[in-house]
Amino acid sequence: MNKKVVLVVMDGIGKGSGGYGDAVSMANTPTLDMLLRNCPNMYIKAHGTAVGLPSDSDMGNSEVGHNALGCGQIYSQGAKLVNESIESGEIYRSQSWHEIVSNCIKSDSTLHFIGLLSDGNVHSNINHLKSMIARAKEDGVKKIRVHALLDGRDVPALSATTYINDLEAFLAELNGDSFDAMIASGGGRMVVTMDRYQADWDMVRRGWETHVLGEGRRFASATEAIMTYREELNVTDQYLPPFIIEKDGQPAGRIVDGDSVVLFNFRGDRAIEISMAFEYEDFSKFGRRYMPKVVFAGMLQYDGDLLLPKRYLVSPPNIKNTLSELLVKNGIRQFAVSETQKYGHMTYFWNGNRSGKFSEELETYCEVPSDIVPFDERPWMKSAEITDKVIEAIKSGEYGFIRCNYPNGDMVGHTGNLDAAVIAVEAVDLGLARILKAAEEHDAALIVTADHGNADDMILTDLSGKAQPKTAHSLNPVPFIIYDGHKTYRLRQGNFGLANVAPTIVQILGLDIPVMWEESMLDIY
Repeated sequence: MNKKVVLVVMDGIGKGSGGYGDAVSMANTPTLDMLLRNCPNMYIKAHGTAVGLPSDSDMGNSEVGHNALGCGQIYSQGAKLVNESIESGEIYRSQSWHEIVSNCIKSDSTLHFIGLLSDGNVHSNINHLKSMIARAKEDGVKKIRVHALLDGRDVPALSATTYINDLEAFLAELNGDSFDAMIASGGGRMVVTMDRYQADWDMVRRGWETHVLGEGRRFASATEAIMTYREELNVTDQYLPPFIIEKDGQPAGRIVDGDSVVLFNFRGDRAIEISMAFEYEDFSKFGRRYMPKVVFAGMLQYDGDLLLPKRYLVSPPNIKNTLSELLVKNGIRQFAVSETQKYGHMTYFWNGNRSGKFSEELETYCEVPSDIVPFDERPWMKSAEITDKVIEAIKSGEYGFIRCNYPNGDMVGHTGNLDAAVIAVEAVDLGLARILKAAEEHDAALIVTADHGNADDMILTDLSGKAQPKTAHSLNPVPFIIYDGHKTYRLRQGNFGLANVAPTIVQILGLDIPVMWEESMLDIY
């Protein structure tokens, strides 16, 4: 190996329209502009079929994006995996489904579903939930309760009632003398249950108190809760506080001994912590106060190394032959860094949903702790600290491959705050300038890309023609740029995506591209 490679993933920074609402084009980005003007570059796909999702109408996300970046291959992912399992009926033939259902029948108990209620296809899909409820009734379950986490992030910011109405109409058609299904509790995804990377365990605690203990503000219906909170607090769906639905003067559906519980999110990062709370006997992240003895299952196994959860309905993709594995086999030292919000993407997801390292000797991971503050209040996040760590790694001369993730464009983009997103993009550009200089001084090739778009498309127009913040990922392509102050590269023409990045890195490093990988984007160099 002669050449060293530094990869910068600008999370959530794609190619937008260039108009108002495109925080990337609105930002002052002299470094990114220079790279796009002077260096070999193209825009590549980071959504839909390019990352293993069902169709090109499906937005990409950081998890599938980093899977593709890290393995050079396209695997069926998330919604597509579950879709295939439901369509084939495999999910209902699984041992886990049998155990979930038979427990409810044997104990005459309740089947609970917890998850994100939307069709965003990033964490979940309401159609998966509806399929399982219908099948549970067919299989003999008599009582079902849904704990609905409200989205407003991967779907329009004020769309929760659309999904609530859809689900309630569906349940009404199923309900009868021998079947009782209803929404029991809920809350916004950024307040209740769906924390990730152990950044804010209070979110999970609030979820536990809501779904399990039945503690919280009570309402006659989910719609009443949503409309009341919107009026009182003036917040979007993802930030709505927890709520309990009351029935006959009591919480409609506490989770108690003998029940079955399905976490129907298929994406792992925001499902791991609540799974820990249900499965771990030795648990100290918050006081559970009551630990119900339930049969618990996830839609997928969210962490293959931790075997969490032990019971799951659909097997995750078995990602093999990753870039990290290849580099370890060739004795190349690697350095990976991000702050807490995207640390798992640079490690777990990058390595094919694998928590551990392939080599303790050859791989170094560095996590910069994220601040627990609203991202739009501190849009620069930890970009300076991440940059410092990358430069230290470059200057050390120890590593053949260095990778980092700047979360700013994604995490601030999700807030819907356009002004803050502009600052977030500018903070990334400042870090990029410093890394570029260090890479040139130490004869390293710099590759700049992103895992999906977000900050590039932050305004949408509703049916009334009114502009409102857009908090979801975009369907836009992302940049792929090579900068090298000491060598000339040329890119080929083609319909490339994130899975083509790893082969390109390998070619620059002077290694053979594995036969099962996608092709390199390099023409000659």
